[in-house]
Amino acid sequence: MTDIFQDSPLRVADHAFSSRLLVGTGKYKDFDETGEAIAASGADVVTFAVRRTNLGQEAGEPNLLDVVPPERYTLLPNTAGCYNAKDAVRTCRLARELLDGHKLVKLEVLGDDNTLYPNVVETLKAAETLVADGFDVMVYTSDDPIVARELEAIGCCAVMPLGSLIGSGHGIQNPHNVRLIIEQAKVPVLIDAGIGTASEAALAMELGCDGVLMNSAIAHARQPVLMAEAMKHAVQAGRQAFLAGRMPRRGAEASSPFAGRINA
Repeated sequence: MTDIFQDSPLRVADHAFSSRLLVGTGKYKDFDETGEAIAASGADVVTFAVRRTNLGQEAGEPNLLDVVPPERYTLLPNTAGCYNAKDAVRTCRLARELLDGHKLVKLEVLGDDNTLYPNVVETLKAAETLVADGFDVMVYTSDDPIVARELEAIGCCAVMPLGSLIGSGHGIQNPHNVRLIIEQAKVPVLIDAGIGTASEAALAMELGCDGVLMNSAIAHARQPVLMAEAMKHAVQAGRQAFLAGRMPRRGAEASSPFAGRINA
């Protein structure tokens, strides 16, 4: 049977991606497992923490680019571990130097070590500086629709509200706010943080999100490579269900009507 589903690409700034699943590189047991899981996910975009990752600046150490080659994947350097705008901006500029002028970045400015919740005040400050400096900024934020609107107005090319706390696996705690962000946004909206399993990834897409970014849900699974493949299919299925349009919720109704039945 021919597959009739043909989706449009995910467009972020001047990039177009066939996969709507974006994945991280942390928390795997080694680089070999990292590479296998990322390949199984089908992702086009791979994010990594600039402050924690060797891209060749440490000679003799394992190099992420050996398992995530830039000719195959779009690299998305992120500012994980930054707690103020100044450090986040400096980290993005370092990534640009290491990657020969690369300007697509994921901005995250955290509020504290306990919750890893975004510090939206510092995030807004960093976003304004980075956009003015020519970066294409995908931004991790709270699920506050007003903050999301401000980040888009600053010029961020994608808004990435959390589903729940980073690494928690609690899924999407406030789908109503996520919907509000989607309804007002003119840039892609991607769930970032909190996804724990495939059904939660599918729900994000069914809500109308343009994509999902995850790391812990795959890396902390008992079988990361198998979970990566499950997430690939979940994001695809959720996207198809969103585009197909679910049936309305209503009272019970027989699937086969009585009218016209033989001997009725």
